[in-house]
Order: sequence, then structure tokens, then C-alpha cells
Amino acid sequence: MAPEQYSHGHHSSVVGAHAVRTAADSAAYLLPYLETGMALLDVGCGPGSITADLANLVDPGPVTGLDQSEDVVAQARKLAASRGLVNAEFTAGNVYDLDFPDATFDVVHAHQVLQHLADPVAALREMRRVTRPGGIVAFRDADYHGMSWYPELPELADWMETYQLIARGNSSEPDAGRRLTSWTLEAGFTEFEPSASNWLYATGESRAWFGEGWAERVLHSAFAGQALERELADKPGLERMSAGWRRWAQAPDGWFLVPSGEIIAWA
Repeated sequence: MAPEQYSHGHHSSVVGAHAVRTAADSAAYLLPYLETGMALLDVGCGPGSITADLANLVDPGPVTGLDQSEDVVAQARKLAASRGLVNAEFTAGNVYDLDFPDATFDVVHAHQVLQHLADPVAALREMRRVTRPGGIVAFRDADYHGMSWYPELPELADWMETYQLIARGNSSEPDAGRRLTSWTLEAGFTEFEPSASNWLYATGESRAWFGEGWAERVLHSAFAGQALERELADKPGLERMSAGWRRWAQAPDGWFLVPSGEIIAWA
């Protein structure tokens, strides 16, 4: 199966946001299960910041980061080199057809990946295939309709509606977080542990970073291109959404909560 169209794209505003993620803020639910010497695959690794943290935690175990984009794989390699990691490598690949033998890894991890796939259950089955019996498949995904914000600006409501239409137009599921247990069961896992955690943007610094990031993405990332191409919004509408994000970021009482579902599943 070919990779689907990625709703976010790889504009610098997107990849830059992904590059500041850490294992502590994005994979805390997995960390207690990691041990030195484990072999780990990070599916959808992006620019590699989470992967690099995981590599430090399982060192000297081998870690492989995989992403469909050759460009972000190159960025991940540069990051690993800058950190002096010798147990991490990065490659381009397809989650539906992983180029590894059965039972290769102790842990297979995917962060914010399943929400972008037309067939997340098939992806989970393939991730399970390359996990050794008794090993862990770990995945975390946001739930867009579970997001909440204040002030309740109409521009952000328009952004949410447009994002939902873009994602569903790509045959993906933006409200993935609430569906993780369902997908886990359908993929055939019988032993798993669900949990949830949040990102919160409610301080001046975090609002400025998050709001400016989305203000740029609305205008310049694949979000803008797909919205215009599919006539989901016009350029003035996108400019209003972008301005709304900046207005939210400047609100001293601004609050934005991003919930994610998480699963630890045993192969």
C-alpha cells in the first residue's frame, strides 16, 4: 500500500514543531518499559528528536528511525550525528511494508502516526509482525475534536472544521486518540494497557510558540495548499485563521489543551 497524503506536509513550520518534541513530553507512557540493550524501531520518526532520546535510553541497543520523507530522514541523521549517537540509524520506508524480518525488535514505537493513515489497523499488524513475541508495540495519537481552547475564537473553530475536512479528505482520522483501543483490538492484540496524556499551552511563552507555529502552518504548509486546492477555504479565510491564532497567542488568559490517547500493546 502506498503512503497516503500527509495532511500536515513538511513545511519548516511543521518539521520545526516536531523537532522540539522529546521522549519525556511525547512518550512518557513508554519510558518505564525501556531497558538498556533493547532493539527499537521508531515509525514516523520525523526529524528524530524523540528517536534520539529513545536511543540514549536503550543504548547500546540498536535504534532505527523510519519515515516516509527522505528529507526529514536526512535531518534526523544530522541530529543523531550532532548528539554523537552511535546506536541510531535512520531510513525511509513505508509502515504498511516494513523492510525487516519478523520478530526483529523488542519495541516498535509510533508517535502521532496512526491518525494520518487510511488503514491504521493494517499498520498496527505490520508493526506487530516485526516485534518479537512478548515485545511492545507503543503508539500515541492526538484527538482533534477533544482539543479545547479559550478564548473561544471563531477563527479557531473555522481552523478545526477545515482541518477535519482536510484530514478526512485524505482518508485519515483526526480524532484518532479515542479510537486507539478499537484499532488495537481489531489488529488482534489481546494484552494492552491504554492511557492518555495532554500537551497544554497556557503560559505566555508556550502560547507564543504554539500560536505562531499554527499561524504559519495555516498560511504556508500543506494545510494551506490542500484547503485552497479543495476549495475548503479561500486565501482571505486562511489569513483570518492565521490572525486568529496570533490573537489567541496574545491573550493573557489563553489556554489550549491537546489530548492524546496512548497504548502499550504486547505482541
